[in-house]
Amino acid sequence: MRQRIEFGLVWLLMHPMGLLPRGAARAAGAAIGWLAYAATPRLRWVGLRNLALAFPEMPAVERKQILRAMYRQLGWQLAEFCRMPGHTLERANQFIRYEGLENYLAAQRRGHGVLVLTGHLGAWELSSFYHSLAGHPMGMVIRRLDNPWIDRLVNDVRTQHGNRVLPKDDFARGLIAAMRAGETVGVLMDTNMTPPQGVFVDFFGHAACTACGVARVALRTGAAVLPGFLAWEPAEKKYVLHFLPELKLVDTGDAELDAITNTQTFTTALENVIRQHPEQWLWVHRRWKTRPPGEKAIY
Repeated sequence: MRQRIEFGLVWLLMHPMGLLPRGAARAAGAAIGWLAYAATPRLRWVGLRNLALAFPEMPAVERKQILRAMYRQLGWQLAEFCRMPGHTLERANQFIRYEGLENYLAAQRRGHGVLVLTGHLGAWELSSFYHSLAGHPMGMVIRRLDNPWIDRLVNDVRTQHGNRVLPKDDFARGLIAAMRAGETVGVLMDTNMTPPQGVFVDFFGHAACTACGVARVALRTGAAVLPGFLAWEPAEKKYVLHFLPELKLVDTGDAELDAITNTQTFTTALENVIRQHPEQWLWVHRRWKTRPPGEKAIY
């Protein structure tokens, strides 16, 4: 019964917001973001803790401004997601454009598959949707939602134009098969992990346990790895889907060392993007929860 109620509430939110004009939907999303900011003191604390770790030199008032802007971004993403089912390419092109698409196309032409390295930044749900709408369907490594009805509803939107979902609990096998078939898969690689699936690399000056599966799959299959993310550009009042140049991988023959080295390369690339758009990253995630042996807890 609880899951059905949750599903009903989500549907009641998505349906009317999806019918609103885009400006009105984003305004409603921003209002929801402000309410969420006020109603989640524990998450606010985590966000400010993370911002203090990442930007210790930054004044506290500025870190708080970044966190408030992040909540607004989340509200905007909610609005954009609700409107996604009604998009055509012509409609989406009015507020989204590519930058660096040639980097993606060059990686795709190699024929060994493409791993798009991304994170919870900007409108990450809209990024893969727009890419598929433009004729480039891709796989997405996604954690199943606890409510199977909501999970199906959300995935129906995600896969409307040819995208497919790869469950996170068996993503390595799916990634290898996709790369051997020359496909594209997007991977959110900015979440806390635990050993042995994760290795410790530097992220904003602190050890962060990070998924190393992408590095292992890339070396095993010869897949190209390049950062891709959809960021809001205030000056343009548009989203820009960025594809950065392909990252160079180290292959010394030492599988464990190479996994750590390349995972560090991927993490540094993500950090550089976050530093450019700090108000658009999900600071309320406990990214540094897993600690190296002997270190005290951060949260």
